[in-house]
Amino acid sequence: MLQQKIPATVITGFLGAGKTTIIRNMLMNANGKKIALIINEFGDLGVDGEVLKGCGAENCTEDDIIELTNGCICCTVADDFVPTMQKLLERDVKPDHIVIETSGLALPQPLVAAFNWPDIRTRVTVDGVVTVVDSAAVAAGRFADDHDRIDAARAADDSLDHESPIEELFEDQLICADLIVLNKTDLLDASAIAEVKTEVARRIERKPILIEARNGDVPAMVLLGLGAGTEDDIQNRKSHHELEHEALHASGTDHDHHHDHDEFESFALKLGEVRDPSAFVDRLKPVIESHDVLRLKGFIDVPGKPMRLVIQAVGTRIETYYDRPWASGEKRQTRLVVIGLHDWDYGAVVEAVQAAAA
Repeated sequence: MLQQKIPATVITGFLGAGKTTIIRNMLMNANGKKIALIINEFGDLGVDGEVLKGCGAENCTEDDIIELTNGCICCTVADDFVPTMQKLLERDVKPDHIVIETSGLALPQPLVAAFNWPDIRTRVTVDGVVTVVDSAAVAAGRFADDHDRIDAARAADDSLDHESPIEELFEDQLICADLIVLNKTDLLDASAIAEVKTEVARRIERKPILIEARNGDVPAMVLLGLGAGTEDDIQNRKSHHELEHEALHASGTDHDHHHDHDEFESFALKLGEVRDPSAFVDRLKPVIESHDVLRLKGFIDVPGKPMRLVIQAVGTRIETYYDRPWASGEKRQTRLVVIGLHDWDYGAVVEAVQAAAA
């Protein structure tokens, strides 16, 4: 009898959309299903992995969670992802389901295409690609086209005669989706939610399933079991990068054109204890706004508190919560990952964050 393929779910979405929260809720409500989780983060500090390992659920163990922090998973498929999958499939006890959380900067298309590799295709299938959308950010126009601004930029500088890299990335993640989760709808009224749905729908020709979510609360049975077999349809979900490459090839001007993340930079920062987290958050908001910080996340050491404080910032929206006690022998330390655009003043950002924590 042929062995049934293990289903794999790819969860993608822009920075801070709520992917980790959705996965955390899923792991805690998996109803006995053994799930292996592969996490790819942008930056050297594995914040998402540590958050998930602290969730206390059966599937939140060291063995079940594999972290890839050597770069964007879509750019390191052969070097990192494929070997990781092969090792996972060689285990004596196979998982019932594999979940892959991509970096917020990843193109899902190369990752899905990797499931057609011979060593993987016979044993694993892509159950579905889930794209998580920050509805509040979309409602605020973060990804909306501004034709007047684009025209002005073109007139001023020919090198800017292209779409925003962030906007292209947002669309590429939507294009590849089998299920789109409009997260954080609790921050919007009904009219704004309707506008977000319209904005998302106009960016894609396919019509994937679209659902609303509050605080990342999506039942596991909704996320898992889509049965899409996405690897068989990947040619119909091409990214901007792939289409541009094909156009260059067709015009006879093809050249080495690689997807990279030169538009983005990140750094990890280690600080001392933070005595007043609320004041720290208040001081961070103007820092984030003035330096165009896209994402800030990490753990805070609050003196006198036995638990570590998780901090998650998307723009100036900042959330904090205590997730677990500091472990025996674990060094108490404030550790943060800061992600922004490549043209920021790195030294000024570091100095500003340090000053906010002082």
